[in-house]
Amino acid sequence: MLIKESFQDIRTSGGTDIRVFLFEPSIPHYPNAKFPGVIVFSEIYQVTGPVSRFARQICSQGYICAAPSSYHDFHGPEPLPYDEAGTDLGNKWKIEKTMESYDEDARISVDLLLSRKNSSGKIGATGMCLGGHLALRCAFDQRISASVCYFPTDIHSSTLGKGKNDDTISVMTTIRGEVVLIFGKKDNHVSPEGRDLIRRKLHDAGVDFTFLEISGAAHAFIRDESSKGRYDAATAKFCFELLLEVFNRKLKMDLGEYEGEEQPMKDIC
Repeated sequence: MLIKESFQDIRTSGGTDIRVFLFEPSIPHYPNAKFPGVIVFSEIYQVTGPVSRFARQICSQGYICAAPSSYHDFHGPEPLPYDEAGTDLGNKWKIEKTMESYDEDARISVDLLLSRKNSSGKIGATGMCLGGHLALRCAFDQRISASVCYFPTDIHSSTLGKGKNDDTISVMTTIRGEVVLIFGKKDNHVSPEGRDLIRRKLHDAGVDFTFLEISGAAHAFIRDESSKGRYDAATAKFCFELLLEVFNRKLKMDLGEYEGEEQPMKDIC
């Protein structure tokens, strides 16, 4: 499927403009085709080459993708470099930006996707690292049908945002869509105890979720550039197939109204 790329600069309540990069499917001779939307939240380096390529992969499967630049409060839309200086700056800004600003960015992105004339009206979210956290938090918006979160950071420690007042882990009961969380077993950004905490909180909140820990995978294993030797193309492909299964089922299909009566499971082989 062909892709059209553009961007929109949108004024935020803080007086800065957030740039949202758009990746839209294009089918020749079908100008009125409609597609579901997916917000693609970036890691701490903003919308880099790997993030853009990830968005294009999703877009080419028939989704309008919107990738917001998170650090508009401090910086333009340009990506930060994958070096020590860029890493330090990204880590500094992620805890100087307020949670209110993160949440407004998500609302702006949802509103933008729904306003497109080629929108089908269904929205999902995904992201990696910081973006994985934001994709889960975005699921608090009742308009989000599914979120796929790659190695999300800072959820277990509640250390995101100015004052480190992130409440993501404590308000998971508001999630109504389906959620997938993907971690590498060797991810040193989120400890085994932290991953256990996230899983238990999702379970206790009654969230419909899939929790995947991949043997041998480390943090940022889907980043195909400057991954410091952690990029695993085969594992990334496997995870992308899971993302497509969830998005195709939750965003492309019309399943009708959910009926909550649980069917008893028979204890037979």
